Amino acid sequence: ALFDAPGRDTAGAARSVYTRPSRSKDTRRRAEERARHASSSSSSSSSRAEKGSAEAGFFTAARAVPPVMAPVEAKTHDLTSELGKYLDRHLVFPLLEFLQAKRVYPENEVLEAKIALLNKTNMLDFAADIYKSLHNKSDVPAAMQQRREEVIANLTELSVKAEKVVNFLSDPTLVKQLRSDKAFNLAFLQESHGVGPEDIDALFHYAKFQFECGNYQAAGEFLSHYRGLCTNSERGASALWGKFASDILLQQWDAAVEDLTRLKDAVENRAYSSPLAHVHARTWLVHWALFVFFNHENGRNAIIDLFFQERYMQAIQAEAPHLLRYLAAAIITNKRRRSMLKDLVRILQCETYSDPITEFLLKLFVEYDFDGAQTKLAECDVVLENDFFLVGCKDEFNENARLFIFETYCRIHQRIDIKMLADKLSMDHDSAERWIVNLIRSTKLNAKIDSEKGTVQMYDQAQSVHDMIVEKTKALTSKTYSLSHAVLSNTQAQAGSVV
Repeated sequence: ALFDAPGRDTAGAARSVYTRPSRSKDTRRRAEERARHASSSSSSSSSRAEKGSAEAGFFTAARAVPPVMAPVEAKTHDLTSELGKYLDRHLVFPLLEFLQAKRVYPENEVLEAKIALLNKTNMLDFAADIYKSLHNKSDVPAAMQQRREEVIANLTELSVKAEKVVNFLSDPTLVKQLRSDKAFNLAFLQESHGVGPEDIDALFHYAKFQFECGNYQAAGEFLSHYRGLCTNSERGASALWGKFASDILLQQWDAAVEDLTRLKDAVENRAYSSPLAHVHARTWLVHWALFVFFNHENGRNAIIDLFFQERYMQAIQAEAPHLLRYLAAAIITNKRRRSMLKDLVRILQCETYSDPITEFLLKLFVEYDFDGAQTKLAECDVVLENDFFLVGCKDEFNENARLFIFETYCRIHQRIDIKMLADKLSMDHDSAERWIVNLIRSTKLNAKIDSEKGTVQMYDQAQSVHDMIVEKTKALTSKTYSLSHAVLSNTQAQAGSVV
């Protein structure tokens, strides 16, 4: 179970059952940036939310949604239902918040989806707030109230069971000293502090409980301690998934990158019941990793490195071809990794999945249909604007896409009319001319602009031997690593079967 997978039913939070996550100034700023093209969110939260102990960076307070619905194409190309199949419920909630802000779907539908999602967590007061707002009522159904009482009872029980180990871990100086002395292990703690296996087991359940309440900070800390003390490999793997989710929801990206590395190693080294189960685990991992890839400063390099590993590409093609959208966007916005473009286009030619982003690449680099590529680029605006992960790279995507169109057009034309090129790039004549001048300067193209005739004159530019070698060997390191890792894994598997 991936931290017991997406459908869990456990308990509530500290003084009251979890209401709405509080947000720091930094997390509020990040949330506003992510939905910067939607109407601004309200900075006020309910008084009950201010008392809550949870800290969820992606969760937003109640906001005034824009009066105009998103274009119908936004709904057509929305991947939330596909992504949600492979995400924890808590990770799905930020996607619903984003859809509500963008008005991709009617607000009532999104609110109903939020309630259905929250009812399977312990954020019961948060669900109750949404229910009252949606149905304009002052009370909630009896079943929701009964569940709240059950949650509080579970909270009391788990708090008692985990009290000893929680009190021990509340002394950070002692814990740090034990770690430095390499004495932070179950045997020493049992002998010196009376913390036994049953206490460590209670810690896992208590951490999982806190996560269900939305108290991701506490959950992440407890799960980190648990992983250092547990002897159950299955529970340890589940705790790692929970720690990863907690760091994602707190927007602690450096920690999330470390979690991702550990989790990838755990997925690859674990013995699964069947090859299909292994493929499922890889598919879950790449979906969760999207949060890191499009928020960490080196994320777009990481997504290219991971997705192009043969075993992960096989998992994507078999179970989640929609992820090719994000790989395509990462390559288009990453000038240093353009050498991978040919490999991506080759993969896209064999796939039945398509959206405006993948179709743009096929139109431009396979069919050389510049008018069709321009049409798809315009459609990409709607996709990028209403995609939770890609909205932040919309401007960069458009800039690089225009560069692709210009460079490809220059390869097959010696003289280019600026007015015609401006039409293809959806720019006015003066802006297009300035853009071309800057591009020639920055990329050192062998070209000159004839302002009188309104043309760009291209000259032959032979590629140097050095550039050819660099181009051919750019992806050599990652491909060599993938090959050596595959050989090592097969060798270990064969050795295990012999034993």
